[in-house]
Amino acid sequence: MTSNTNTGRLLMRFGDERGSAVVVALLSLLLLTALGLALTLTTATETAISANQRMGQEAMNAADAAVERAMQDLLTLPDWNRALNGAEQSSFVDGSPSGVRALPDGTSVDLTGLLNLARCGHVATCSAGEIATNSPERVWAANNPVWQLYAYGPVSELLPAGTVNSPIYVAVMVADDPSETDGNPLMDGNDATNPGSGVLSLRAEAFGPHGTHRVIEATMARTLSAGLERGYIGQRGQDEQNRRARKSAVQTPGKALTAQQLTTATGGVQ
Repeated sequence: MTSNTNTGRLLMRFGDERGSAVVVALLSLLLLTALGLALTLTTATETAISANQRMGQEAMNAADAAVERAMQDLLTLPDWNRALNGAEQSSFVDGSPSGVRALPDGTSVDLTGLLNLARCGHVATCSAGEIATNSPERVWAANNPVWQLYAYGPVSELLPAGTVNSPIYVAVMVADDPSETDGNPLMDGNDATNPGSGVLSLRAEAFGPHGTHRVIEATMARTLSAGLERGYIGQRGQDEQNRRARKSAVQTPGKALTAQQLTTATGGVQ
C-alpha cells in the first residue's frame, strides 16, 4: 500500500505544470531579444553602407571639382614646363607640397607618400631609375610620368568660406603626357610631330572619413582657338569637342551670321 502511495505522488509531481509559464516566457523573451538585436544590427549596417556610399560619391565629385580648378589655373600658365618640374603650383594649396595633412575624422594624408606612390608604386622616396622602370602599370620607361603636386587642400576651401561644407581632402598631380617620345618627362614636347606635345596628364585623389578614397585621371590639352587658350578633359571625349565646335560660330565675337537656303529645284545651297 505504501509503495503505491509513493508511486502516485511521483506521478503527480511529473504531471504538475506549475512554473512552465515562466519557462515559456523566458524562452519568448530570449527569442524577442535575439530578433531585436538582429534588427538593430541590420539597421546599423544599412545606415553605415548608405553613409559610405554617400561619402564615396561626395569624394568622386570633390575629385572632379579639383581637376576643374587645376585646369583653370593651368590654362593661365604660359609655360607648362614650370608645372611639370614642380616650380609652379595652383593657387589652391594649403602649404608646402609635402608632409602630413590631418582629416576631420582623425586620419591623415601623407602628401609625400602619395606622390611617391604615384611615381613608382611605393611610399618611400623614388629614385630616377625606379621612376623610369618599365612595369605593367608604367609601360613608357623613360617617358613614364613624373607626377608633381599641383593643387591640394580641403574641398571646403575650393570656394569662398562657408560655401562648401565637406570633410573631403583633395590632391591633384600633374605630369607630362606619357605618349611623348622625347624621353624628358619634365618638359612638354615642342615638336609638332611629337604626339604628346601640348598635352598634360592629371591625377586627382580625394580622401574622406572611414577610409573613403576616390581617384580620377584626366588628360588636358591646349587648343588653337583664337584669343584665349582653352582646354578640355580627355575623358569627356569627342562629344565635348563637337559641342564646342557647334557653338563656336555664335560664341566668337564679331563673327557674322550668314543665311543658307535649300532649293527644291537643284537641292543645292545658295
